[in-house]
Amino acid sequence: MRSDEVKKGFERTPHRSLLRATGLKDEDFDKPFIGVANSFIEIIPGHFFLNKVAEIIKKEIRANGCIPFEFNTIGVDDGIAMGHDGMLFSLPSRELIANSIETVMNAHKLDAMIAIPNCDKIVPGMIMGALRVDVPTVFVSGGPMAKGYTKDGNPIDLATAFEAVGKYEKGDMNEEELKDIECNACPSGGSCSGMFTANSMNTLMEAMGIALPGNGTILALTPQREELYKKAARRICEIAKDKQKTEKFKLKNILNENAVKNAFAVDMAMGGSSNTVLHMLAIAKEADVNFNLENINEISKRVSHIAKISPSLSTVHMEDINKAGGVNAVMKEMSKRGDNILLDNLTITGESILERISDADIKDTNIIHTIDNPYSKVGGLAILYGNLAKEGAVIKTAGITGDRALTGKAVCFDGQPEAIKGIVEGKVKAGDVVVIRYEGPKGGPGMQEMLAPTSLIMGMGLGDKVALITDGRFSGATRGASIGHVSPEAAEGGMIGLLKDGDEIHIDVDKYILEVNLSDEEIAKRKAEFTPLKKPLNSRWLGQYRSLVTNASSGAILKSDL
Repeated sequence: MRSDEVKKGFERTPHRSLLRATGLKDEDFDKPFIGVANSFIEIIPGHFFLNKVAEIIKKEIRANGCIPFEFNTIGVDDGIAMGHDGMLFSLPSRELIANSIETVMNAHKLDAMIAIPNCDKIVPGMIMGALRVDVPTVFVSGGPMAKGYTKDGNPIDLATAFEAVGKYEKGDMNEEELKDIECNACPSGGSCSGMFTANSMNTLMEAMGIALPGNGTILALTPQREELYKKAARRICEIAKDKQKTEKFKLKNILNENAVKNAFAVDMAMGGSSNTVLHMLAIAKEADVNFNLENINEISKRVSHIAKISPSLSTVHMEDINKAGGVNAVMKEMSKRGDNILLDNLTITGESILERISDADIKDTNIIHTIDNPYSKVGGLAILYGNLAKEGAVIKTAGITGDRALTGKAVCFDGQPEAIKGIVEGKVKAGDVVVIRYEGPKGGPGMQEMLAPTSLIMGMGLGDKVALITDGRFSGATRGASIGHVSPEAAEGGMIGLLKDGDEIHIDVDKYILEVNLSDEEIAKRKAEFTPLKKPLNSRWLGQYRSLVTNASSGAILKSDL
């Protein structure tokens, strides 16, 4: 066992002495040591109950002949951090989480791991850290939140609450209606109920085979979810106690190139958050998989978009997908259209993807469509290129509410606060292309999510009449013609930084085009005169992050070799 390095031999007498102080007995030193990587934090709705989840898991690990050691990572709630400078810390937290997993697991030579994420950057951060350690790892998330209802019985969620702000600002909603939404949009613990970033990543873990079936869709705080926790604990013990299985189920043997492709394919079919592109690129690099932005459009062309979930379809939530057959039913239906799901890939539960989905069926074709009746014959995400995004930009095509091709005049804002102020003051009109720059990984720094500007635009009735482009990123709850991750970003001299109010921007989603109608001579002139803005910072961590981070087309990973 890997843990023998800290617990076997006379040289490890001091080590065993310290371990005995934690409660270990003689017989425990012959058992596998299992890291229980928790992300319990009281301020995040998807995490405040994870301390109790860890107790369930640790009890099951002990009952199955292994020794659990719980440790914790940090967490940031993107919804609470949204709309102020706290959001600058969200994406950087992914790196701290990855580093903490790598640090604890390798410092103590633990044999295997069960990871308990749920929301936002915590899921990809844990996956990235686990890949660096490369021991058998089962991921079991806290689970999705139930959808809420207004007093009139209409289904609502966090996206409803953000968009209500714009409606209230415009005068289309009164204070009582706003309060009704505030009090009911998030009715219980769990990751926010739509196909936002958290639930996108939680479902993609099923597609990659690193989590058990149901991980992305079984509601939090239910008996069914508790049974999933126990199954995950039993499985990691079964692997850790068997030397051959320990080798076979190392994480990189499961999360390989095929798993990355399966994740993107399922993301396309379910219209997941555009943030999954950023995180999956980073995960691919940690998995030593050569996967780049340009590969995504090729996958999209082969995948039908067969499930629409909030925010793309406000009446459908994760619990509805679960009742309709779950992620397995989505993959089973996808497999009927060629090779867009790589079925022979191994899963952490021991079977192939093909074996895992063999008994799955769609139980409600109004929720999960068949490939003969898709929402679209192509996937729900696309990568756009052009002189405005030479290294790519990302759009969630599943969330588009207006035209898929348009040309409009740029209205430029240097940062989200300036954009929010401008939108509220009426500077954005129908037909405009809103440009929000200096919000990329380096320029922000931290590439803060921008749900507030898009929600204001939707709430003010402009959602199908304007487009928005940014070198930052959007919340998974965003809908509309919102193009993010523009690379190169403004802070590194990208074209988005050279734009001026009134420039004509052309977008064609079906042709994968994002460009500004300027001559090469004009672009060269602007570049010669351009000096990127560098925002003042009062944070040492954000200063370190800005110095090390790469742009969105590289997954916003940190440089490790300077």
